[in-house]
Amino acid sequence: MATLAEIRARLKSQEVNRSTSSTGGDNAIYPHWNIQENQEAVVRFLPDKDPSNTFFWTERAMIKLPFAGVKGQADSRPVQVQVPCMEMYGETCPVLTEVRPWFKDKSMEDMGRKYWKKKSYIFQGFVLQNPLSDDKTSENPIRRFIIGPQIFNIIRSALLDPEMEELPTDAVRGVDFRITKTSKGGYADYSTSKWSRRERALDEAERAAIDKFGLFNLNDFRPKKPTDAEIKIIKELFEKSVEGEAYDLEKYGQYFRPAGVSIPANGSSSASTSVSTPVNGEAVVTKVEAVTAAPAAAPQPSTDSAKRAEDILKLIRSRQSK
Repeated sequence: MATLAEIRARLKSQEVNRSTSSTGGDNAIYPHWNIQENQEAVVRFLPDKDPSNTFFWTERAMIKLPFAGVKGQADSRPVQVQVPCMEMYGETCPVLTEVRPWFKDKSMEDMGRKYWKKKSYIFQGFVLQNPLSDDKTSENPIRRFIIGPQIFNIIRSALLDPEMEELPTDAVRGVDFRITKTSKGGYADYSTSKWSRRERALDEAERAAIDKFGLFNLNDFRPKKPTDAEIKIIKELFEKSVEGEAYDLEKYGQYFRPAGVSIPANGSSSASTSVSTPVNGEAVVTKVEAVTAAPAAAPQPSTDSAKRAEDILKLIRSRQSK
C-alpha cells in the first residue's frame, strides 16, 4: 500500500504533466447519483487490491462519438457510442491526436470539447449511511463507486493538504467521506461533499468482510485495452461521426455500439436493456462501451458546422495520405 507522501508526490507530478500538455451492471456499484437533493451518503474508501497502484482509485477515460442515427432504422434518433481513450493506457489516442489542434482555432473549440475525453474514477469501499431505500446490496458489502470530476477534485485537494496526516483508507486512523447532493443551475451539485473530521477505525464487521470477500482489483473494471484492429475501428467511427453519418450497426456492432442496441441472430438490430448502468446520466457498459440513444430527433447541421466538419475530415485524410 502506498503512503500518503507517495500519493502526494504522484498527484503533484500529474499536476505538472497536465500543465505542460495541451463498468459493470451489477449492484456492487453504489448509485450515489440517485440520492435526493439535500441528502447525504457516507462512505469509507478502501485501498486497491493491486499493490502496484499508488492510488486507491483508478482513472477511466472515455470518448463519446455522436451519430445522426442508426443506419437502416426508420427513426433517425441520434445515438452516441462511447469508446475508450487510449491515453487511459498510457498510449497515444488517435482521436485526441486529431482533436488537440482544434483548440487553436476558436471556431472549432466547441467541436473539440464535444470529442474530448470524459474522465471518471473508480473507487471501492463501504456504504455507511445510505439514503437510498430501494438500493439492493449483495452479500458482499464492499461496493464500487464511479466518481465524477467534481467529487474527485474534493478528494484530491484534501490529499494534497498537509493537515491530512494519515491516509483516509487507513484501517485504524482513516476517515469516512460524505457525499452530499444539492443542485446548482438545475444540475446536480456535489461541491459540499467532504471528508469527515474524525478518524474512525474499521469495525469488526468491516474487517471481517475484507477478510472474507477480499478487495477488488480496480483495473478489472476499466474497459479492456483495445487491440490494434479495434483502434482502427475507433478512428473510423470518429471520422464518420465528424462527417455526420449514421452509425453502421452491421459494420461496427461487434466492436462498439450504442447502449440498448444488440445484434440478434437474424442480423437486425433490437433493443437490449441489460448492457448498461446509468452513472450521473451516462451509461457505464462492461463489454460494449456506449451511451443510450437520445430521445430527440437529430437536428440538421448548420452550414457553418457542416463546413467545419468537412474541413476537419479533409485535414484527417490529408494526414493519412502522407
